[in-house]
This record gives sequence, structure tokens and C-alpha cells, in this order.
Amino acid sequence: MISIGLENLADSGLLLKNKRLGLLCNQASTDRGLRHSRDVLRELYGDGLTCLFSPQHGFFSEKQDNMIESDHQKDPVSGLPVFSLYGETRKPDAAMFEDLDVLLIDIVDVGTRVYTFLYTMAYCLEAAAEYGKQVVVLDRPNPVGGAAVEGNILNADCASFVGLYPIPMRHGMTFGELALFINKEFKVGADLQVVSMQGWQRSMLFRDSGFPWVSPSPNMPTPETALVYPGQVIWEGTNCSEGRGTTLPFELVGAPFWEHAPLLERLTAIDLPGCWFRPLVFQPTSGKWAEHPCVGFQLHVTDPVAFLPYRTSLALLQAVMQCWPEEFAYKQPPYEYEFKRLPMDLILGDSTLRRKLEEGYSVLDLERTWQPGLDRFLEQRKKYLLYE
Repeated sequence: MISIGLENLADSGLLLKNKRLGLLCNQASTDRGLRHSRDVLRELYGDGLTCLFSPQHGFFSEKQDNMIESDHQKDPVSGLPVFSLYGETRKPDAAMFEDLDVLLIDIVDVGTRVYTFLYTMAYCLEAAAEYGKQVVVLDRPNPVGGAAVEGNILNADCASFVGLYPIPMRHGMTFGELALFINKEFKVGADLQVVSMQGWQRSMLFRDSGFPWVSPSPNMPTPETALVYPGQVIWEGTNCSEGRGTTLPFELVGAPFWEHAPLLERLTAIDLPGCWFRPLVFQPTSGKWAEHPCVGFQLHVTDPVAFLPYRTSLALLQAVMQCWPEEFAYKQPPYEYEFKRLPMDLILGDSTLRRKLEEGYSVLDLERTWQPGLDRFLEQRKKYLLYE
């Protein structure tokens, strides 16, 4: 049984009485009893909570897709202002921080480099350092665990709002650990505290934690979605459906021009442990290929510990490129406020990796080339890990 940072705040020793508090959160920011963190803080600190902030997808996670902005609003429960950090700006300005002394961050993350909530937190750290405010991260589980890491390290020329720092696709850190890592390694210099969890272990996946799942974004409905997301997110950079507009986003993938047999022939020749590609046809109701039957697969994770999401999805991507070079295409800009660079390069974090996939380099060979960078990251992150 774990307890999260929100639940441990009252006993943390942090002196927040008589301070003006802001809270970065969305509708998934709840305790074990599904009480929203805004209500928990109001119970603890009363009128000390002065404002709320929301990340991508909005305070209620109602916005479905990329670059669908949210306006500032008033919280209907507390009456507090809600400042959108996915609208006119993604970094808080001085006016937003005017009525707070401490910003608390209580956000459900999914353990993947491209999930934008991480960079909303990073921009909040930068703003806090600039405006002389304190930040307190209320830690939560990494739903895909804290032991496994996977993928290439982001190159600086591919930095964007889906990747600001040189970390791998699956980073194996909690939000609190990431905050400490970013604040120190990249010299942000914010006054930062983390309220840790109790009982969480790095080997735990979300289902092991015993904590209720509340979807942090519209297309992250279950912990099983989070398991495949560190790989399946790459399909956002293509003309193939990543399952948006279905009840199984990211678990489903396909396009009208796919055929099962040639893809399965290529995939069975590669070591892709812990998963099964189940052939099917699905028809999205929105997004890419809406109302068109898509030939594809449901990606079933049969052994979450052995499963390698990034390797698996890169292998499928390369197979599609090879089978249908004329029909397959990359999504063109804009993507997450980048209007010139190819979205696939931003997602992969390395344009060279894309070109090598096109040239037919095996995914296993590519993994060997990025292993030294991954080893350096593992060593670099050690001093910021809070849990055994």
C-alpha cells in the first residue's frame, strides 16, 4: 500500500501556513479516496490556496488533441482562477505568480519523454527561479515503473515542447525525481522541495501500487495505455492512426493501406519480448482516418517486465516503411508549437535515427549505438533517485 505526496503533505514538516499557495493540477490530481488535491489543500490551508494552473488538455482534461488550447477560467468548485499553461503561453508569467508564494505541483505523469506535463513543470521551475517563488512537488508513481529505461537520448537540435532535455524516451523517474534532476543538472536554480511517496518501489508498475487510476489526459484511459505509450506515441508523427478516436488509443495502430501478413512476417524475425500483435480492423470516429476502416493490430502486453515498448514500435514503424514506401508518410508541421521541423524528429529526439530507420538499419543495431548515452544517463540520474 503506497501513499502519495499529496497524502503525506500534512506530515511533511513543510511550513505552508500563512503562505499564499498555487497548485498545478488537473482532474486526475486526486488522493486514494478520489478527493481532488485542490479540496485537500483547501482543507489543510483554507484561503491560503489562491489560484490553480492547468497543463495541456485543460483543467478537466477535456481537450482531445495536440495544439488545442485552453483558456483561463474560474474553477466552478472553489471559485479560484485557473491559469492555463497550454494557451497563449506555456510558461507562467509574472502576473500569474503575483498572488502566490509557493507553487505546489500535483500531476499524474506517464513516464515518457514526450508527455508535455513534464515541460510544464520545467517551465514552472524556471518561472519560480525568476520570480523568487518556492516550488513543492507532491510526488506520484511513475506508472510504467522506475527500474527500466529505454531509448536514445534526445539531441539538442530536436529540443521542443515534447523534449527539452537529454533524457531517453522511457526515463524511469518520478515527477519529484525529474524536478530535482532538471533543477540541478540544467542549473534552473529554483527553491525546490519534494514531498515523497511512502511504500512505492522502483519495480512497481501502476497496477502494483494499489492506487486508483484516473486518466491524466483524454487518450490515456488505463495504465495499460501508459505501458505501450513510450513506443506507440511515435505514430503521432505519421499518417497512420495511433488509435485516437477509438476506445483503445495507442493500443490500436493501423491504416487503410496496411496488410497483416507482410508485417507479421517481418516482426516475427525480431526479438520483441513480452507482447503480442493481434490482427484486427478498426474504424476511428475522429482523428486520422476517421470513419475509414484501418487494418492494424492491438498491441497486447503479455509480460510488462520483459516488454520493450520503444523497440517494439520502432520495429513496426520500420516494417511499415519498408512494405509501403509510397503510401506511408510523415505528419507535416505544425506539431506542439513547432512550425518547421518534422514532428517525427521531435518525437524520436534524433533526426539521424529517423534516417537510419529509413535506410534499413536494424533496430537492435541502433539500440547498441545509443547504449553509451543511456549508460551515462543512468549514472547521472542516480543522485536524484528517492526510492529503492
